[in-house]
Amino acid sequence: MYQQYFRRFLQGAAEASTAHAYPPLHMACHSHHYWPDVTFEAVQQYWRDSASLADAKWEPIFADKIPAWQTAVAHTLGLPRPDHIALAPNTHELVFRLISAFDLTRPLRILTTDGEFYSFARQLQRLEEKSGVEVTRIDKLPYDTLAERFERELHRGGYHLAYASQVFFESGVVFPHLLDIVARKPEGTEFVVDGYHAYFALPTDLSRVADKVYYTAGSYKYQGAGEGLCFMSLPEGCRLRPLYTGWFADMAELENRADRVGFADNWLRFAGSTMDYSTLYKALAVLQMYERDGVTVAKIHQFVLAAQRRFLHSMDAAHHPLLNRDNLVYHDLDSGHGHFFTFDCATPERSLELQRELQSRGVQCDRRKQMLRLGFAIYHDGEEDFQQVFR
Repeated sequence: MYQQYFRRFLQGAAEASTAHAYPPLHMACHSHHYWPDVTFEAVQQYWRDSASLADAKWEPIFADKIPAWQTAVAHTLGLPRPDHIALAPNTHELVFRLISAFDLTRPLRILTTDGEFYSFARQLQRLEEKSGVEVTRIDKLPYDTLAERFERELHRGGYHLAYASQVFFESGVVFPHLLDIVARKPEGTEFVVDGYHAYFALPTDLSRVADKVYYTAGSYKYQGAGEGLCFMSLPEGCRLRPLYTGWFADMAELENRADRVGFADNWLRFAGSTMDYSTLYKALAVLQMYERDGVTVAKIHQFVLAAQRRFLHSMDAAHHPLLNRDNLVYHDLDSGHGHFFTFDCATPERSLELQRELQSRGVQCDRRKQMLRLGFAIYHDGEEDFQQVFR
């Protein structure tokens, strides 16, 4: 029922594989989601506005487009203050801006897990090369005890910053009870939740922790608007002064600049500098389309859950040597799971061989070392049984 939104991409994928023996089956959607057709007109509108308005385009972008997008994101996540949603080209820029707000001349203690995405994990490693930065990584395994182990250390350690993924990027496993942990966090600890693999995939209500969490995500994956637009929600009362700051953060005071660097009491506190806003147009078009048609994250999630169950049924019947429950990292759909499955192929060589095998059958997927990932999307046919994966 959702395929109507993706005619342009689905047709393009089919045309690109005309010489292929199998129809295309895009299962790398946890990495790059197909864009709904409305994004084509949206990016053209951005060009038209830029060409006709030139520098005057900034007024409608900041007065109309950004607030409309913030309102839609806030509605999706249950956030009470749309004007507290900061935007940037990527989440790394926003998180590093947050880290830069700490006094790095004094010891900085950070708590996280060993399952975080590469950009944050790499940044932490680089920070650890500086004296005074101490990082504690909680083992993500076993998942069943992760929440207890993480929260115990959080309250014991006197941490300045805690950072954890809502859905782990390698496995698709949901961090159990993460928002409960945020709700009980110690005073004085800033808490970041990486929601990139959950936003617009899993129903998420941040209303009870909106005054405690910095929630990061973006449009590249499940919202299907492409790269270049990410966000971070700011808790009420945030008074941090990022060292890494840009001229957009001074937008409200351009005419009345003081000797001291000032910061606004809204999202501009974490603003950077000039960026390409074409993805803002695309993302807003997608959100408005879904709002108009009554498509919610909860409905999308139920559609994908049904697809995942059909996949498991076909997998169990196929008896594939690698794609089976023994190698499936996690598959408890009832307790919460992201929109992709991960198979541990034991070695990078075996996962690469399996990826090539699937590509020969028209199945697009991706891998992380020995882990092969297969994702699910609303542009898969509602009756798709995924037997193409196992032939």
